[in-house]
This record gives sequence, structure tokens and C-alpha cells, in this order.
Amino acid sequence: MFLNLTQIAMPVGALTSIGHRISGVILAMTVPAAIYLFAMSLGDEIGFARVAELSEHFAFKAAVVIAVWALAHHLLGGVRHLLSDFDIGSPLRSARKSALFVNLAGVAVALLAVVVVW
Repeated sequence: MFLNLTQIAMPVGALTSIGHRISGVILAMTVPAAIYLFAMSLGDEIGFARVAELSEHFAFKAAVVIAVWALAHHLLGGVRHLLSDFDIGSPLRSARKSALFVNLAGVAVALLAVVVVW
């Protein structure tokens, strides 16, 4: 059997679910780094200068934007899931709309972060 993954059309709910899992992993990886950088910036003037210098690099800014997307997507997806536990938004049409909202709102927040960071 030939399985072409590029031709599989997944529903928006599945994409939201996969995004929720990915954003959770990203958050789990970025929280310790954020705590470390925050502690280093509060330690002394040299640590603050190092963090300030690091924040000017492209990779750091990109990581911040990705972390902001992960936080927004994970939070919105979690609220969506919590509401569905109470049978709010559970019908298929409502579920599709809320999944689309979560995906678009996560991207919108990430684009806003791009504007703020750069």
C-alpha cells in the first residue's frame, strides 16, 4: 500500500489537536530557558548585559515568537477543550469553527509578537 502523506487532508480539529501537542512540547522546552535567562538578568549587571545582548540576535527573537505562538495556541486550545468537556461547542459545526479560531488566533498573536519583537 502506498501512503502519500502530502495528499491526506486532515480536518481542522485534527490540526488544532496536533498543534496543541506541539505547542505543549515547545512550552515545556522554553520555560526552563526563560527562567534561567530571567534569573541571570536579575543576578547582576553583567548578567543583565548578557541577556540584553542575546536578545538582539535573530535566533533569540525567532525563539521568542515561536514561544509566544506556543503559549497562545496552547492556552486557546486548552480553553476550547475545557469548554467541550462541558458540552459547549461540541456539535461538529461549532467544533470546526472553534478549531479554526484557535489556529487563526494563534497565528495572529505570533504575527503581533513579530511586530513587537522586531
